Amino acid sequence: MRLREAERVAYARDGYLLRRDLFQPDEVDRLRSAPEEVVASVVERARAGEGSREFRLAGDHRFQFARQSLIQWEWREGSGEVRLLEPVTHLDPRLDVLWSDPLLTEPMKDFLGVAGVCPFTSKLNLKRPREGSEYPWHQDYPYWYIRTPEHAHEIVNAMIFLDDAAADNGTLRILPGSHRTGPAPRDRSEPSQFLADPTQIDETKSVEVVAPAGSALFFPALLLHRSSPNTSERHRRALLLSYQPAGRERQETLPWHPELVHNLP
Repeated sequence: MRLREAERVAYARDGYLLRRDLFQPDEVDRLRSAPEEVVASVVERARAGEGSREFRLAGDHRFQFARQSLIQWEWREGSGEVRLLEPVTHLDPRLDVLWSDPLLTEPMKDFLGVAGVCPFTSKLNLKRPREGSEYPWHQDYPYWYIRTPEHAHEIVNAMIFLDDAAADNGTLRILPGSHRTGPAPRDRSEPSQFLADPTQIDETKSVEVVAPAGSALFFPALLLHRSSPNTSERHRRALLLSYQPAGRERQETLPWHPELVHNLP
């Protein structure tokens, strides 16, 4: 489960590692059922008024809190589909147990160069058939910098594909090596100020992540990535567990200072 030497070299060079079929089919089935139950429960609570009211942030995207999780609704106006939940593992023990799974924790020790790791945040990323929208080029780093500017670069994602991921259902596209150049220039014309400037990105050098369900993609905070809309009749669901060195606080306990994003390029 620890990294082989060739994997260490490739990860340092490219900024990602894909381990195919990391989880067995029966485990993938279990992981698929848990998020769907979680989504149904959170949406029910939100619509019953047990969380916050729906609100909008820069970019006019819709958000809502319920069950100590942030719902990001699909970007199409009037859509009732959930695009993202964060955090999510606290909502079901079948998800929470993943934090201690050696399939994830052992390679994470090598990615981070530490003896122990702990959770930073978790997300459920949903692209429903014909409904799942794109996500433009970005790094996770700016979103985490406004919570923990000293340590945002020391966080690594494990993205577990719950469905086969391909071009037509909105799989990830990444820019190998982009993690080595630090924070990317931001798109100053974009309302949120968190997205990368697409005019500064050579997309011809990007790579599409095509992977079967049960695979896991590991990548750090500074890797540039984006995803396309789901134009297929298939789901594209993924769980993201973001790890950090042991002993640090989770994202939700840290103060939120969105103005810090202006410290970045």
